Amino acid sequence: MISSASTSPALAAIKDLDLRLRTWLCEKALPLWLEAGFDAQTGRFAETLSIDGARAPESGMVRARVAPRQIYSLIEGARIGYTGAVQDQVHRGLCHFLNNFRDENRLAVNAISWDGRTRDTTFDLYNQAFLIFALAHGTKAIPHRHADLLASADRTLLELSNSFAHPGGGFHETNPPQAPLRSNPHMHMLEACLAMEDAGGGMRWRDLGDQIVTLALTRFIDPATGALHEFFALDWSLPQDASTQTVEPGHQFEWAWLLLNWAKRRGKTAEVLPAAVRLAALSERHGVDPSRGAAIMELHGDLSPRDKTARLWVQTEWLKAAIALAEVQAGEEREAAIVSALRAGKALETYLDVPVQGLWRDKWLADGSFVAEPAPASSLYHIVCAISCLTSFVRKL
Repeated sequence: MISSASTSPALAAIKDLDLRLRTWLCEKALPLWLEAGFDAQTGRFAETLSIDGARAPESGMVRARVAPRQIYSLIEGARIGYTGAVQDQVHRGLCHFLNNFRDENRLAVNAISWDGRTRDTTFDLYNQAFLIFALAHGTKAIPHRHADLLASADRTLLELSNSFAHPGGGFHETNPPQAPLRSNPHMHMLEACLAMEDAGGGMRWRDLGDQIVTLALTRFIDPATGALHEFFALDWSLPQDASTQTVEPGHQFEWAWLLLNWAKRRGKTAEVLPAAVRLAALSERHGVDPSRGAAIMELHGDLSPRDKTARLWVQTEWLKAAIALAEVQAGEEREAAIVSALRAGKALETYLDVPVQGLWRDKWLADGSFVAEPAPASSLYHIVCAISCLTSFVRKL
């Protein structure tokens, strides 16, 4: 609760931002994606919607990450204000996902065709994290399957540990192991572990989450710059070739949010806060294009721009990190974090400004134009999570 700053212009503006985004989500986005982006008969979620809101044609591949993200979006959207029915859709969507997107070892495949006839069975640790994420959140909407879903998650983790565990912590992504190792799937695995904790999963999830945080703080983050890198050698060291070192502002923001989330649960906010502050500050300083006011995709290892495309999801992670910092800071630091959240919110709303409300543009190019393409379903999870964080913060004011 804020006292002296409770009437500041930034506080009033952040409340307005929350109301606008939550209204957009509950009145426009979720109804549209449930109507046009979900097949109620089969439980299939669409990969995209055309920018005019038309149902996606029944062709092409659907990535494994889409269904878990849409399941989360429905559940969390209902928690923060959507009044439409979601339980049946979640149940149907989860059943379709589990029945069609897992292989004989009960691990997630990479993608399947819309008609289910073609399967890309490439292993990706990223997809396993979202499989676990879906199982964890499914327990909220389908309570009679709580024990079954937790047991499925445990079996998934056992298979991963038996086949891909890294002796230095985390996971390899091939068997036998091959470089590079990646931090990004571990970020989503941490997110899944925290969701499993919330779902009542056992100590194995807490332990794995702690292990990934240790990796992030001791191996993923370069102590010289404070930046968290994407790719690593087999021993979790940074590649010697500086040209291959990649820093993503969106992931810096996302890790800052996750680390603070984890720290709050463990009573270690004071220990983690300096790293989170540095990650977010680095991304704002080097990763936000001043001409567009939007965070870009990639930096080189020396923090110079590599890819100036500004994607929608990066702005949502900026908003989440800023809100997380505002929650644990005070005085001028808290006010600055709220102002940062407002900047992120302004950028995000630019993507949502399309003729059919409830859709979005995804890629904002350096020349100021947007790529003309369908709206990707996978972005909704980022948007919902950002709005959820914002709403939770505002409700405590």
